Amino acid sequence: MLEYNEIKERKYINFEGEPYEVLSSHVFRKQQRKPVNATKLKNLITGRVVEYSFHQSEKAEEADLSTKKIKYLYMNKGEYWFCEENDPSQRFILSSNMIGDGIKFVKANSLVDALMFNDKIIGLKFPIKATLKVKEAAPAVRGNTAQGATKLIVLETGATITAPLFVNEGDNIEINTESGDYVRRVEL
Repeated sequence: MLEYNEIKERKYINFEGEPYEVLSSHVFRKQQRKPVNATKLKNLITGRVVEYSFHQSEKAEEADLSTKKIKYLYMNKGEYWFCEENDPSQRFILSSNMIGDGIKFVKANSLVDALMFNDKIIGLKFPIKATLKVKEAAPAVRGNTAQGATKLIVLETGATITAPLFVNEGDNIEINTESGDYVRRVEL
């Protein structure tokens, strides 16, 4: 059981019988009252975000989540196809609202972690950083660089991000999959 002040970002809790991810938390004290933890919680099954204040006397149970490796195969007409890690004949589809935006930085035939709750897949966990090859990048143009010189580039997975002007076609770059931001250029 987690005390009210232990309910922090990146924790998974059981709330009203369903698994929730804690998106934000802020412990504060209003005047002479007892402290509370104001949280934003995301339901891992429905995707709904709720705000809830845990009072000093309340506790929350950690959600019993497990992970399992699955292989991302491909995306076709908005359907994301996966299979078991060692058994390609066991194919299945996951909906886009269950997957999230991080899938656009995953190459085909890559392994990802599936979050399991009661032996059902409820979401995916992606690595925080991914190394991808730049497929398309416009040449750098001299000009207004006072506000930070960036350009749009297309990655090998088809995702479009902004990157510094010095990134060229064929470069390998590291991306933060949570924010979709360029991190650095990588030599392989």
